[in-house]
Amino acid sequence: MKKYSKYLLAAMCVVALAFSAGSFIKVNAAGSVVSAPGQPVDLTYAAEKALPTVVHIKYVQNSKVKTVEVQDPFSDFFSDPFGFFGNPGQGGTQKRQVQTPKRTATGSGVIISSDGYIVTNNHVVEGADELTVTLNDNREFSARIVGTDKTTDLALIKIDGKSLPSITIANSDNIKVGEWVLAVGNPLGFNNTVTAGIVSAKARSLGANGVESFIQTDAAINAGNSGGALVNTRGELVGINAMLYSQTGTNIGYGFAIPTTIMNKVVADLKEYGTVQRALLGIMGGDVIKFIDKQKEEGKEVDLGTNEGVYVEKVEDDGAGADAGLEKGDVITAVDGKKVTKMAELQEIMANKRPGDKISLTFLHNKKSNTKTVTLKNAQGTTKVVKQADLDVLGGNFREITAEQKKQLEISNGLEVIKVNNGALKKAGIDRGFIIQSINDETVKTIDDLQNIVKEASTSKDAVLFIKGIWPTGKRAYFAVPLNE
Repeated sequence: MKKYSKYLLAAMCVVALAFSAGSFIKVNAAGSVVSAPGQPVDLTYAAEKALPTVVHIKYVQNSKVKTVEVQDPFSDFFSDPFGFFGNPGQGGTQKRQVQTPKRTATGSGVIISSDGYIVTNNHVVEGADELTVTLNDNREFSARIVGTDKTTDLALIKIDGKSLPSITIANSDNIKVGEWVLAVGNPLGFNNTVTAGIVSAKARSLGANGVESFIQTDAAINAGNSGGALVNTRGELVGINAMLYSQTGTNIGYGFAIPTTIMNKVVADLKEYGTVQRALLGIMGGDVIKFIDKQKEEGKEVDLGTNEGVYVEKVEDDGAGADAGLEKGDVITAVDGKKVTKMAELQEIMANKRPGDKISLTFLHNKKSNTKTVTLKNAQGTTKVVKQADLDVLGGNFREITAEQKKQLEISNGLEVIKVNNGALKKAGIDRGFIIQSINDETVKTIDDLQNIVKEASTSKDAVLFIKGIWPTGKRAYFAVPLNE
């Protein structure tokens, strides 16, 4: 479970959950909600519906050999301060190979289909060599990762099963502040745990992910709840529990869940394309009220014509926002007629769009309202489907360098190009024998490293690989390899 300290959210206060003796809500066996004055809330139906669909996930990262730089304790004593034998103040590190320990961790997930698709958090599965899923009835399955999305901190994994219990997914837009919810997961090693609370706020932004519009709840959430379910009183999924705000690291604060409005789009894209098709407006900005408050702190008065909306700080030249006529200082107030009061709300709306979709954008320019229809674009400035590239796009075969190559060339890592076919490498002038040492400033040691870098770069704004390496002669070289040609 991600945690945020008081230094990040100092303005948030810790409250105790209290149950009043006034009017409550009761849920009957059919799942309908009825008024029951003087009776405590009955959440047994919701718990019975949700528990069988929430799973325990065990993460394993195997021990690996890594090359690290360590400080030589005798370097200062033997160094030449005048630089006769080298550069002064340098050469105080040594490269050594170390064995990393085997790492294990646990989290939660939610079965969303009877054939074994499970939603969880990206941070629950990222970097895993093995994933083991345990169902509520103690059946165990090995899981594979279908796709992940760091921007929303969501991941989709799959187990081989049939007729599995799956959760009913509700529209998180319909949940209201003050409504009762349950957090279902596996916190602190206690499997199949249910806690209750209310929705404390909606469209909360913490600055933790690239796209976020969290449901805030005071239902107890702790380490191990990550990826678990936040459900309503009918046992329907409204969010994926993702993080905890606490001054101690345990639950004395608030939990935050990713709403199903964002989750549904991410899951659909990961299934169909393997990566999220993210539509961008091409602006940078923030909440209007935060901008106004900052100006006041600097002794400036500002009148934007509203205290709500998204203040536009920057507009990208080739983005959809520029096509709509947005300029710095404008305020976005609505999308497709739906009122927007803060950045998190805009992000939630945009998270449901794909490149090529048209939206109606309403904004204030010099306090005058304008509405424009605009076509959304992807990170590369087009409306095409963006797919993660495989190593095939490079048109080459690779192998890890040998100990003899490391010694001869005085290098610690690299992948040797052992064959070049038609592809990006050949177009860039990279031939057989070249040793790739880093790409886009990331060290390359294994074929998995290369694969991950290619996938990430292929969906970025600049789909280019900046490759550094060395030829067998010892000559170093640098290449720019476009991936979208």
